[in-house]
Amino acid sequence: MFKLNHLTIFAAAGLLVLGLGSCKKENKTNNPTPTPPTPAIVEGTYAGGELGTTFNNTQTAYEDPTPATVNAGLTAQFKYGEYFFERTYTQNNEPFNGLGPLYIRSSCIACHPGYGHGMRMNRYRADDWGNGYLLVFTDLNDTYLSSYTGMPQTKAVAPFKAPLDETKIQINWLSYTDEWGNRFDDGETYDLTYPEVYIPEDAFYVPLEVGGNPIPYSNFVCRLESTIGIYGTGLIDAIPDDSLKAQYQKEFNDGYMQNGINPGMWAGNDWAPTGLYGNTDHPKRYTYALTRGPLQDAPGANAIWNITNVTHRTKMGHYMTAAYATKASQDPEVQAEFYDYFPQYNLTGNVQNDIYNYLMMNDQIPDSMKIPEMKDEDYVNFMVWHRGLAVPAARNLDDPEVQRGRELFTQLGCAYCHRPSWETGDDVFTDPAGFFSTADARLPRYPHQKIWPYSDYIQHKLHMENDIRTGWCRTTPLWGRGLSAICTGSSDRLHDCRAQTVIEAIMWHGNPQSDARRTVEKFRQLSKKDRDAVVKFIEAI
Repeated sequence: MFKLNHLTIFAAAGLLVLGLGSCKKENKTNNPTPTPPTPAIVEGTYAGGELGTTFNNTQTAYEDPTPATVNAGLTAQFKYGEYFFERTYTQNNEPFNGLGPLYIRSSCIACHPGYGHGMRMNRYRADDWGNGYLLVFTDLNDTYLSSYTGMPQTKAVAPFKAPLDETKIQINWLSYTDEWGNRFDDGETYDLTYPEVYIPEDAFYVPLEVGGNPIPYSNFVCRLESTIGIYGTGLIDAIPDDSLKAQYQKEFNDGYMQNGINPGMWAGNDWAPTGLYGNTDHPKRYTYALTRGPLQDAPGANAIWNITNVTHRTKMGHYMTAAYATKASQDPEVQAEFYDYFPQYNLTGNVQNDIYNYLMMNDQIPDSMKIPEMKDEDYVNFMVWHRGLAVPAARNLDDPEVQRGRELFTQLGCAYCHRPSWETGDDVFTDPAGFFSTADARLPRYPHQKIWPYSDYIQHKLHMENDIRTGWCRTTPLWGRGLSAICTGSSDRLHDCRAQTVIEAIMWHGNPQSDARRTVEKFRQLSKKDRDAVVKFIEAI
């Protein structure tokens, strides 16, 4: 439920004071005691602006609708959309039907516990609560495997078999010692650990291929990327494209980053071709790898399809590779049961061809049989919910220690990449799929808000041990992360949950080749009191 914000409460209190004051006798002194002023809201408290902030700081803080959603009369649609995030999908039970034929999770909330960041795991099981890990399969050159989907699947519905036996995946957490021995000069210590994944060769159902060509098992690499918090995603979409472009140009011109700006995103004075999304001029701004944007055809709209493999009108094919379809169509056990499960797809009488055509949903399948599993109305409600999630207000910004931490955050250089605030524009959003029209009234909007995500939405390199694929990683927004423990049960940070505390996250920025090296050096020179103040500020925002 949407909570009353501080201004509403203060206004009510002020009216009560005025009402009581009118009953008092006239004060005859020459120096009357003034009425205490209404407490000021410290700048940055409204993390999502007045249209995007909730003052709920309980375990449901990530789940509230924005004031813009409520003001637009979309609360009911928001709640209906929430069902599609939280419920478990099956094959046949409407409206939560359509799971498979392959899938990663059977629900969205399974990998976004409490709507937040995924949790550190000691094993990989898709159904483990809080497991937000997505597997990343590449060769030694960081090229994605073409025989597996970009987010490899470990689950299947009968009669199909999973592309990978997840019970054989091992996650090993290894200790890392930095050049300072994991110790500050005053004696305080910290732990640094990182994950390595081992998958034996016999766990793979589908051959390992890059560009359709087999690769040796010895060239196979697996990394982990965890899901991120999904609150406030509509506000990020409302940041003007020109503003983001100006940020890229500024950082490119400044030349502060020893690794430069990812040339795949920025060509020096304009976007690189891969820096824009699809057939739009909308720059990418979502995911660690900056693969997605805008929101209407990005994280949620894409994930409801490729995580559960539930089709909707804008995404009608199965999330599938031709390599898997070929393997399954030639599997005698799949062939023996296919028509028992899918008699309607006995189109050619050749079971191998029918299996392949069904899995690929190609032109051999009549359009009359390509029926969206998620109805349009349900998809609209899902996107109202996704675009309508509020950001928790920053807390305790008037605390002297938090104020000191805020000052140091800027002085150290943290605020350069973790840019504190942005101004949203007209929020005339884009949908490359053409499902939503420009400024569609069915979705909440956030025009002309000052928001405080603490990210520049640009990729940088930290050169961490067993790093993220390519080494380029988007600056993670910090807003709301201080409530992660109460909302998700975990405070894990960074792309693979390797950091369990703010201190650990900061120190993983300290590699000599890291773009944040100078900032970490300055952080190490602080007293423990000042280090604690920085941590307290980061937890407050």
